[in-house]
Amino acid sequence: MRAYSSHDMLLLGRIIRPHGLEGVLRVQSYASSKDSFLEGGSVLLRRSGGDIREYGVVAVAAHKGIVLMKLEGIDSVEEAEKYRGADIVVEKQSVPLQEEEFLWEELLGLDVYLATGEQVGRLSQIIPTKGNDIYVIKGEKKEILIPAVHEVIKEIDIEEGRITISPMEGLLDLNEI
Repeated sequence: MRAYSSHDMLLLGRIIRPHGLEGVLRVQSYASSKDSFLEGGSVLLRRSGGDIREYGVVAVAAHKGIVLMKLEGIDSVEEAEKYRGADIVVEKQSVPLQEEEFLWEELLGLDVYLATGEQVGRLSQIIPTKGNDIYVIKGEKKEILIPAVHEVIKEIDIEEGRITISPMEGLLDLNEI
């Protein structure tokens, strides 16, 4: 059995419970799309005891705010029940990223600066919305909410640990209300 490092893993979701009698899993997804579960062709199920097993992904479908997932080798409600509460993880290296696309965990904790060089704070949270993500920046005295759009986010430098923003006129003033 292969050894997996939790540092190299990316959490995609958690199994809620079985769905039906044929081993389909109901999944609470943390991914931006159900397609994230299909990209590597397989996923790792990590139970609370720490053991990890790899399964090929047969099918994934969105269903009433959750994801239904069928995996190779899980063909009964009894087998699916064994994974209730298990994490669904993949190796980070198996997640294809486009240019200027980052994993949230790479961004959280980065220092945020204005284009003028003034430090605004640190990225503490990311709120997903239908249009674009919202970055929550924790400053010395307050939190600032900014849209994660190209008009505002000018540069993300993971190696330097910084994000440079150029907020739209009035954006930082709105956060002072």
